[in-house]
Amino acid sequence: VMPVESGGGLVQAGDSLRLSCAAAVNIYTVHDMAWYRRAPGTHRELVARITFSSNNTFYADAMQGRFTISRDNVKNTVYLQIDSLKPEDTAMYYCFVEYSEGFNSWGQGTQVTVSS
Repeated sequence: VMPVESGGGLVQAGDSLRLSCAAAVNIYTVHDMAWYRRAPGTHRELVARITFSSNNTFYADAMQGRFTISRDNVKNTVYLQIDSLKPEDTAMYYCFVEYSEGFNSWGQGTQVTVSS
């Protein structure tokens, strides 16, 4: 039930990227979804979270403004749009999926590298 991220890559400062994460569903029901990131030498940190039913979003304070989380419940996919990328956005970005059955799952991550 590991979700699969895509969309990372090597970009230049100022570029935009759209990350995608497809949740494996099978017989399980996707609930809330989120994006985290871990920059080299740091701990994993929350970027943004989105609920299922009300489609409410939450952003970490440092992520306000340039990051936009959205989801497609038909495709069980969550997206993260990152605009005006900065070198400090360089990190592995992870998808986190909560299932209504009471367990969670992490993706393996997609690398975003921003050159100055």
